[in-house]
Amino acid sequence: MVPGKLLSESHDIATSDAGIGSVLRARCASDGWHVLMADPTKPEPCHRWWPLYAAAIAVVIATGLLLRSHYVSLPWVITKYAGDALWALVVFLLFGLILRRASTLRVSLLALAFAWAIEFSQLYHAGWIDSIHATRIGALVLGASFHWPDLLAYAAGIAVGALAESITWARRPGR
Repeated sequence: MVPGKLLSESHDIATSDAGIGSVLRARCASDGWHVLMADPTKPEPCHRWWPLYAAAIAVVIATGLLLRSHYVSLPWVITKYAGDALWALVVFLLFGLILRRASTLRVSLLALAFAWAIEFSQLYHAGWIDSIHATRIGALVLGASFHWPDLLAYAAGIAVGALAESITWARRPGR
């Protein structure tokens, strides 16, 4: 915040321009900052609602586990790559949950970099990491071996998350 003109001893004006939105705010000494006017030419950051993201993560994890269970009989190729896409969607949602004010693009790029780093880490073989990969949870979280098509599945899962988030934020009132 860059302080502006002093209105009185208990009030002042400040503007915020952090590259993600420009807002004129007034501060009252008793109860903090209040938005007076937003610049409509600059997009405001989205504020992700953590209960929604936590619930979405739970639903996506349950769906992924269901796909890998014996209760669903789908071709192996669909199960494998849908599972990879769902895993990447969880990564996107986790980054969105942690970085609640970051842009969808930033969250998408971070999630993609993380997912691809995990996939490329599967090219490294040492006893300690291979013992983690050999466990059920290790295989679900870190995978077992490198497959380049997984990179495409990760990109698809993250793209679904980014598209859903973009549509959701575009439909919010006042946007």
